Amino acid sequence: MKVQLDSATCQGHGRCYDLAPDLFGEDEEGYGTVLGTGEVPPGAEQHARLAAANCPERAINVAEISGGEE
Repeated sequence: MKVQLDSATCQGHGRCYDLAPDLFGEDEEGYGTVLGTGEVPPGAEQHARLAAANCPERAINVAEISGGEE
């Protein structure tokens, strides 16, 4: 699973980093940012979905990624 945040859509409510501080941070103006590569570690899937569901602008996309590609 991977999270992405559309910075053009984000209005800086901060719900993402309040609900999932392990996945999202804030920039110097209070807008949300994705931490690291956006890959959701095992056990944090619920936080990713909760942050996406609580974003008023729907600026967060949660995408399933398939593993095992070799």
